[in-house]
Amino acid sequence: MLPGRRWLPRAAVMVMTAVLTVAGPSSALAHVKWFCAYDLVGAPRDLGEVLCSDFEKLVGLSVFALMVGGLLEGTVLGAALIRSLDRTTAWARENTELLFRAVLGGFFVALWTLGGIILTPELKTTSTALPWFQLAIAAGFLWRRTMPLSALGIVVLFTTALVQYGAFHLADYPVFLGVAAYCALTGLGRSLPGGLRPLDIVRYTAAITLMWASVEKWAYPQWSFPLFIEHPAMTLGFTGEYFMKAAGAVEFALAFALVCTPLVRRVAAILLAATFISAVFEFGKVDAIGHAPIIVAMVALAADNAASPYRLRNLALTPVGYGAALAAFIGLYYGAHAVLQGSTLL
Repeated sequence: MLPGRRWLPRAAVMVMTAVLTVAGPSSALAHVKWFCAYDLVGAPRDLGEVLCSDFEKLVGLSVFALMVGGLLEGTVLGAALIRSLDRTTAWARENTELLFRAVLGGFFVALWTLGGIILTPELKTTSTALPWFQLAIAAGFLWRRTMPLSALGIVVLFTTALVQYGAFHLADYPVFLGVAAYCALTGLGRSLPGGLRPLDIVRYTAAITLMWASVEKWAYPQWSFPLFIEHPAMTLGFTGEYFMKAAGAVEFALAFALVCTPLVRRVAAILLAATFISAVFEFGKVDAIGHAPIIVAMVALAADNAASPYRLRNLALTPVGYGAALAAFIGLYYGAHAVLQGSTLL
């Protein structure tokens, strides 16, 4: 049998896994720290185990999907898809600020009601004052003028968690700082120099958050294994090791897509929002509360119709950009763990 033919069935399996991981409710984008024991002090998987042939093929398929999406954007069909998205997301686009205020207000009311949580379910606190502080943050979303105060409150909560849990753990959640920046700038009616809009800051910090989380799936796949015992259908019949590689590859590709061209990033935002929402049916209200800020961010990004010039030369750089991002985040994750948690890289 020819080598190419031997590889084709395996490629088909990888494609099917990636599609099902995105399309169906699964643990792919559920935050495992909220549901299972985790150990950030323990050494992550050796890079030699992570960077295996399956990983390389999944990366190749990710680059291929991003290139196809980018090429499609420059066609008549791509233009029609953008117009369709503009029509179907018009309400969300016109009411983006309202959506953020409503969802974030509900999010902090939920934290106040639950008590003992700083920002996400695994960030515990014994403070009796923090829940009332969270209620005050929620109240700040009632008026545009007080949104900057709520934004400052989010930064205070993030800093509190940073002091208690350390920089490596809080590297999971830069999206909260992006949301805080959005609230502050929107409340003040300002943008950053260079035309960087408040929603762009949310987009970049969400991409960073999800790319970091993807590497964690490769570094610590065993954290999710207890979930697979309780919910065996999640792995779609594949081994836990392979499924977590595929889940991480899908998440990284979609996260990287958030910094790509308009159609690609809007489709990625829709897929991410759909996957986060589908996970709620599997994991319940804890997942719904924890992911509420990033779900509303994805809805806003799916509705965002900001255009940019279409250039084929930029598309040609996609593999380079993806490869650089992949190498940077794997290097940062393992390097930061070695420095902050005391592990070795190999």
